[in-house]
Amino acid sequence: MSTTNTTSAQPSGLSEFWYYFSRNKGAVIGLVVFVFVLLLAIFASVVAPHDPNVPSGFQRLPPAWSEGGNSAYLLGTDAVGRDMLSRLIFGTRFSLFIGLVVASLSAVAGVLLGLIAGYFRGRTDTIIMRVMDIILAFPSLLLALVLVAVLGPGLLNAMIAISIVNQPHFVRLTRAAVISEREKEYVVASRVAGAGTLRLMFKTILPNCLAPLIVQATLAFSAAILDAAALGFLGMGAQPPTSEWGTMLADAREFFQSSPSLVTFPGLCILITVLAINLMGDGLRDALDPKLKRS
Repeated sequence: MSTTNTTSAQPSGLSEFWYYFSRNKGAVIGLVVFVFVLLLAIFASVVAPHDPNVPSGFQRLPPAWSEGGNSAYLLGTDAVGRDMLSRLIFGTRFSLFIGLVVASLSAVAGVLLGLIAGYFRGRTDTIIMRVMDIILAFPSLLLALVLVAVLGPGLLNAMIAISIVNQPHFVRLTRAAVISEREKEYVVASRVAGAGTLRLMFKTILPNCLAPLIVQATLAFSAAILDAAALGFLGMGAQPPTSEWGTMLADAREFFQSSPSLVTFPGLCILITVLAINLMGDGLRDALDPKLKRS
């Protein structure tokens, strides 16, 4: 009976994760903001009051609370007459889509290369890591600009370029984790029991390396949103009339003094979204790092 009570009293993995995650109040706030942005992205076509690409006839209309504003256009309109609020709401779709695709591509390719480098070592490890060092030797935005210039401007090519730029962080993190795990007793025991190379790599070692990789994925998510906005601002990312935040900033820069709201609102969207994701990353680190749990 006592054994049953002790077992039932132990918290589940999910409840333990939430306990450590919720201790970081900033992470909880970041999670709430991220869920709100995610819901906006999913239901953008329902929430947005107007079509984001159709001009209203009111060019550079100020926000509704300003003199000359219109209550039908809460945040005003841009230089072409398109509703700013609707474009910002639809912009969440592009930003989260870019972050998800880039983080996924970077993680899959980076983890695979890091797993190979850390497990096989030797010449394979040397070649992979020297290539990663070359990529890291360039400023990330500059390298992304060069890659997009070679591939051609556009949202797809921008995502490919940003994925390549973010990949070395996953490679180095995975390699370090695999090297520390590959000679541990449970791996040696699996090898002696006859486990093959692929089973050792993907079923024995990799699951024990996931905690830092999950945290890195959140950082790559926010970095991808920033890099995509930067490329869009420079005209190398999403192209007009796409309602992407960086492209919106580029369209509004010549009206910075006469209509500052055209620049302020997209900038705030980028700031709030990236900050929320980074705060979530801090919470994930607190919840997944055993050293922080012990402290």
